[in-house]
Amino acid sequence: MAELAPRDLPAGVDPALFDPNLGVSNENPKGLSFWSLVAEDYRTHDSDPLSQGFWALFWHRFGNWRMGLPKPARVLATLIYRLMAKLTEWMGGIFLPYTVRVGRRVRLEHFGGMILVAQAIGDDVIIRQNTTFGIAGLSGLQNRPVIGKGVEIGAGAVIVGSVHVGEGAVIGANAVVTRHVPAGAVAGGIPARVLKMRPGHEGAEDARNGTASETVNERPND
Repeated sequence: MAELAPRDLPAGVDPALFDPNLGVSNENPKGLSFWSLVAEDYRTHDSDPLSQGFWALFWHRFGNWRMGLPKPARVLATLIYRLMAKLTEWMGGIFLPYTVRVGRRVRLEHFGGMILVAQAIGDDVIIRQNTTFGIAGLSGLQNRPVIGKGVEIGAGAVIVGSVHVGEGAVIGANAVVTRHVPAGAVAGGIPARVLKMRPGHEGAEDARNGTASETVNERPND
């Protein structure tokens, strides 16, 4: 079986982010009540009650919250979650299962064609339409990407496998990411490559030349 966390993870990345046991407990961000978290998501989506992105996150948060309920109550909550999550998928075109660990202030900028089966999505991430996160092949059904804090993902991007997209990176529209992306990188193309580094990030020249240890130009272990 392929490793869930590649041995060549960039320095400072917690291998626990690739934990395959997500979904057995409430994985909503700690320190906020369910309703406080919902209110923050609502503000993140411009306080728009018709935002498909907000409702996708609402039912995702609910799906996690129910895991802390006593078993009898959880049975009813599970029925509600499954029905409403499927309705959100049909109406908004957004598939975001509760087993994905989602941070705070995540913004689903548009809607439609979103298959967001990542391992984890960090705080302040922006995701646009027709985006796919998931496995790279049937040989690694738990090998899913981790999206770092503050990442911005363009329309039509595909990010697959046990890869880590570093904090503050930008993934261009229609990019196909199958390797780690360093923090602060702007990556694009098929397959995705580092095009440049955002201001303030060290190692920019090495990353552009494909010599940085956490560049998309190096393939993670399968």
